[in-house]
Amino acid sequence: MQTTIAQKAQFRGVGLHSGAAVRLTILPAPADHGIVFVRTDLDRARIPANWDHVTPSQLCTLLDNGRGATVSTVEHVMAALSGTGINNAVVEVNGPEVPILDGSSAPFVQGILEAGLRQQHAPLRAIRVLREVEVQQGEAFARLSPADHLEIHFDIDFVDAAIGHQEKRLDMANGSFVHELMDSRTFCRQADVVQMQRNGLALGGTYLNAVVVDGDKVLSPGGLRHRDEAVRHKMLDAVGDLALAGAPLLARYTGHRAGHAMTNKLLRALFAQPDAWEWVTLTPAMESRQPGAGVIASAARLAPRARQLAVA
Repeated sequence: MQTTIAQKAQFRGVGLHSGAAVRLTILPAPADHGIVFVRTDLDRARIPANWDHVTPSQLCTLLDNGRGATVSTVEHVMAALSGTGINNAVVEVNGPEVPILDGSSAPFVQGILEAGLRQQHAPLRAIRVLREVEVQQGEAFARLSPADHLEIHFDIDFVDAAIGHQEKRLDMANGSFVHELMDSRTFCRQADVVQMQRNGLALGGTYLNAVVVDGDKVLSPGGLRHRDEAVRHKMLDAVGDLALAGAPLLARYTGHRAGHAMTNKLLRALFAQPDAWEWVTLTPAMESRQPGAGVIASAARLAPRARQLAVA
């Protein structure tokens, strides 16, 4: 069955790239509504959270309604909604960028779980991948292959020894997003921070909302939350970007040095081939293998500090 949030959840922070203060509120929505962003500062302009509303952007996922309203850096809140099994929601935001909070999805997840989930009396449909679809750019590639439920395999390779080569595979059933991925933060190199800020980006970035590395050193206080936090965050991003398919995916996602733009390019390639996918109505057994199934009890495991950064 479809699911929405039981009551509103509010968050306050700054935009990672703009540095501007912003408030975001997740509200319940009716069955078959999907996820829709609403810009409260632009006469409540609506921006559907769908793959065909993604527009090219540096370093994040940006949605555009085609009529002048945009919202950027949506990947972490989209991952949180997908990872907790929310199918329908209105996401109000009073600016052009989602708040970065602690750089992960953990504050969003805790806020959603504290607000509670409400099951709706409507069947849940998913998109089943029927054959392999792949996109490439240089050495990087992203691929979707047939699977009974969502699985993710990702690997990255950076020259900085603090990151280096990392690889991880996850079956996204059994609350894996909450247990394995949600608290992994966005990361960058110190040299890139300087360059981004010179170009007017990362103005809201700090050592508290990103993992910053310099060679073999982790500059952020407290170090890493996981030894392989970088690849876990790339997987978190992939969950959020894949959620823009508009429905749960029954597929295996493989990413090699992939990023936001490549994952969106992959979704466009999938939907451009009608014989590569089909709609299916999930049975209770299939629903039990979805990323958000059974995660409510996990709320107690979330970091109080991460929630403190987010509460409005």
